[in-house]
Amino acid sequence: MKDRYLFFVLGLTALLAVAQGQGAPQTSLAKATSSKQTWAPPRTSDGHPDLQGFWANNNATPLERPKELAGRATLSDEELAAMKKKAHELFGGNGDAAFGDTVYLTVLANVLGTKTGFKSTDGETGDYSSVWTVERDWENRTSLITDPPDGRMPAMTPEAQKRREAARTAMTRPATGPGDRSLSERCLTYGSPQLTAGYQSYYQIVQTPQWVMIMTEMIHDAREIPLDGGPHLSSAVQQWLGDSRGHWEGDTLVVDTTNYKPRAFMSASSEKLHVTE
Repeated sequence: MKDRYLFFVLGLTALLAVAQGQGAPQTSLAKATSSKQTWAPPRTSDGHPDLQGFWANNNATPLERPKELAGRATLSDEELAAMKKKAHELFGGNGDAAFGDTVYLTVLANVLGTKTGFKSTDGETGDYSSVWTVERDWENRTSLITDPPDGRMPAMTPEAQKRREAARTAMTRPATGPGDRSLSERCLTYGSPQLTAGYQSYYQIVQTPQWVMIMTEMIHDAREIPLDGGPHLSSAVQQWLGDSRGHWEGDTLVVDTTNYKPRAFMSASSEKLHVTE
């Protein structure tokens, strides 16, 4: 399968509040405005952006752009406000919980009028209440994927499609062994890059000049990413999280990952973690 390019932007915004008393001279406002400083990201001793700490991924934006929004990289502010309002109505604690991109797709369908409300689709006991899940963070982007411009995954190769169908078939019949169940169900891994949002979706990043470690709350997967410019492992060595190698391009940490242990959905990836104002 073609390499998938997933771009993750960690946005850090500094806000400077300027309080003005009633009737304050206009010159005071001008002076306060001129003294506003440009925000700069914290940096490590070797000069790179300091990504260390704990991060939350509660973003509502789906990985792929919904077909209903084809050709649209962003929503208008008015459309975004309507989405946020409907999301609070559906998933503010008074209805079933939804997970993954189902949250965005359900809200979009309700706003467009093609669907009303949300009910669990498992057909049996139902999901637990949304009171137990965090409300998502909403933004104007319509997909996390920005390259290619259509916001969609590249087409799978025939081999990848075959693997995916085999995995789906195994999930619909009694298991003949543990290998018939998904890696996440067996608590082995949620994969890399980890895309879970809004549910056990916190991360810890530890950074040194030679290494970056990213640990996820879900299953506590820990990825160790060397920054020494060394080559990837032999293709004979395959791992659930693959073999990652990182390097800096300006303020962007680029991570190339290969050697994934065979799965239905992924062969290689390139990630970019970029600190912006």
